[in-house]
Formats: sequence, C-alpha cells, structure tokens
Amino acid sequence: MSDAHLHTPESLRSRSESVAGSLPSLLADAQHLAATILLGQHGRKRTGTGDEFWQYRQAETGDPLRAIDWRRSARADTQFVRQTEWQAAQSVMIGVDDAQSMAYSGDASRPSKLRRAQTLAMALAILAVRGGERVGLTHLAEPPRGGEAQLLRVASALMDPSVAEDYGAPKPQVMPAGSRAVFFSDFLGPPEAIERALGQAADRGVRGALVQILDPDEELFPFEGRTIFESMGGAMRFETLKAGGLRTRYKERLAKRKTHLKEMARRTGWQYHCHHTSDPAEPGLLWIYRALEKGGR
Repeated sequence: MSDAHLHTPESLRSRSESVAGSLPSLLADAQHLAATILLGQHGRKRTGTGDEFWQYRQAETGDPLRAIDWRRSARADTQFVRQTEWQAAQSVMIGVDDAQSMAYSGDASRPSKLRRAQTLAMALAILAVRGGERVGLTHLAEPPRGGEAQLLRVASALMDPSVAEDYGAPKPQVMPAGSRAVFFSDFLGPPEAIERALGQAADRGVRGALVQILDPDEELFPFEGRTIFESMGGAMRFETLKAGGLRTRYKERLAKRKTHLKEMARRTGWQYHCHHTSDPAEPGLLWIYRALEKGGR
C-alpha cells in the first residue's frame, strides 16, 4: 500500500471514523480498570520527595542507608524507611508497540495483545493524571502534559492506526530527564532496538518497566501436526508437518528472550513483567503502578 493512498481524503476520513468509534470503548475499559487501583489506595497520597510525613514501611533491598529512620527502627526487630507525600509533579512516559505482531489473539474470547496494551496504558495515564502528574506517549514529539484534556489526546493517539512492521520496538522521541516510563510490547522482534531505548533512558535518569504482553498460545505453543505459521503482516511464512516437535525448541528460545529482557532491565535500573492476555488486567496494572512507585523513590 502506498503512502499516497494512505493520505487521500477518503482514507483519512475512514481512519478518523475508526478512531472515533473505538475511543469510547477504550476509555470506558481504562476508566473501570483505573478505578480498581484508585479504590484500593488510601486517598491519592504518593511516595516521593515532599516534606510532609506519610507513613513508615519496612526497608527493602536497594534502599540507601540514608533513607532508614533509625529511631523508628530501634523500636522493632526490623528497619523502617520514612516515606513522605509526593508533592512535585512528575512525568510518566508511555510507549505502546503497535506493530503487526501485537494484533494477534489466539482465541476470540481474548483481547489482542495490542488492545490489552492500549487498555493498560490508558488506565496508567488516568492514574497519573489523577495523581497530579504529567503524562505523554514516547513515540510523539509533544511533551507530557497534565489534565483531563491530555487523557483524550493520549487515547486518540493510542487508537490512531499506523502502517507498522511485523515486529516493533520502543522508539522514544521525548524522555524528560528523571521521568518514569513504561514500554508495552511483546518484545519478540530484534532486541538491539530495545537495548538502545533502555540505554538512552538510563542516560537521562529515566526509570521504568518493560511489560511484555503475550497471548497464552505464544507461551504454551499448543500446535500439533501440519501447521502453517505466518507473521501478522505476511512477510514471513513457515510450514511444518510436525509442529509439536518444535515445542521444546520454541519454549527454550522464548525463555532465553525473557531472561535477556530481565537482564537488560536490571542493568539499567528498570523492572520487567510478563502479562498474558488470558489473565485479568487488574493485577497487571497493579504491578505497573507499584513498579513506578518504587522507581520514583
């Protein structure tokens, strides 16, 4: 398909109608998902660098010695960290891989990987804005902003279809120094681009999380006999008469990729999480929320 065809008035009108038709559903799903986290928190207090005392928590591996409240710790058998309320507005940058591979779903009862990523990303944006923070999308040149109007801009940009490659990778354009970020992808493409993006983020003091989203069929490889494997974009095609015989080797390669992602995240101060589209979205969002809380300390 040529670029000229993509930019005709008819094609642009069709894309706009598609985005407009999908927005209400995405916003409704994301708002419902975000509400499960908001209702589970005590108000809107956030740990951060403010002066107002919030609470004590038990010290964790990685906490600096200066963060430990020795007076409080002396009254117990464990060490405690004194947390203060988050006061300064921060930026949360979100990257959603919209490559062709993300459109996959192994069953009609499950959302595609892309739809789950969009829902988690939008719910995260809602949580950030409601918490007084700025939010932005990494693939856009616009800086992060706060406010309800920004949520509509983010939702529209997330749903805007694009001509994508078979596999994608983070391509951050804007990463404010000291901000936090989340990259959603299946991370099944070449890992070099992921390493570059994480390196750039680390250089700017950006901490965050890699959220690998997989369909359970991609995890279990439940294929037997004659099977034709084809990439979502049609660029790659492989036929075998004994799909079951590939299972062990496939699982080994997937496990190796996960290990590599974890190691990349560890080296750059990020965190890694694998989420399956057959699982409820709430635990995934809660993990991301807590990961960013930890990364913001």
